[in-house]
Amino acid sequence: MIEADLSRRWAELGEALPPSARLLAVSKGHPAEPIRFLAGLGQQDFAESRLQEALPKQEALGDLQDLRWHFIGRLQANKVRQVVRAFPVIHSIDSLALCRRVSRIAEEEQRHPQLMLQVKLRPDPSKGGWDPEDLRAAWEELQGLPHLRITGLMTMAPLGLESQERLALFQECRRLADDLGLDECSMGMSGDWQDAVTAGATWVRLGSALFGARPLQQSAV
Repeated sequence: MIEADLSRRWAELGEALPPSARLLAVSKGHPAEPIRFLAGLGQQDFAESRLQEALPKQEALGDLQDLRWHFIGRLQANKVRQVVRAFPVIHSIDSLALCRRVSRIAEEEQRHPQLMLQVKLRPDPSKGGWDPEDLRAAWEELQGLPHLRITGLMTMAPLGLESQERLALFQECRRLADDLGLDECSMGMSGDWQDAVTAGATWVRLGSALFGARPLQQSAV
């Protein structure tokens, strides 16, 4: 029954998403088995936010060569090397200092991670992110950092916004990405992905809408 429900939700989301938006399966809090099942259906991109939880799952699924892992949690400076080694895509880069550190370590590790820069477009004490004007001011330096592929922006809507307020926020993120010449926008989660898609999201990060409730107790990074 669990696999049947998972297959149904994955198919329904695939039909609902336009070709311009891709499904990022947020597998944090879920064991390796449903990830393997979804991979068998054709899902390739999976997201984790806690390194200690992600690494055992990556090891258990190491035989699946087509999986692409995305890191979506808040990136701590002392975890950068491990994240760069384990994740080809990082969605949560929120400062120039962190970009510099990722660039240096990526060069040492001979990696070229794809980055989404997290922007903070509304006051929200629970979330980090670039102020848009600070990002514009740092943009020239960011473009010159070696071993990084900055391809887009990521944002999250604060809790409590109405649909039109979320839509306006996502549209603002899309305009900023366009102004910077970036193709990707990682925005929209299980409760607001429709607004994000309307605004031009290219990645929607879906956990409960795809997997259902989380069976695993969350552990700290």
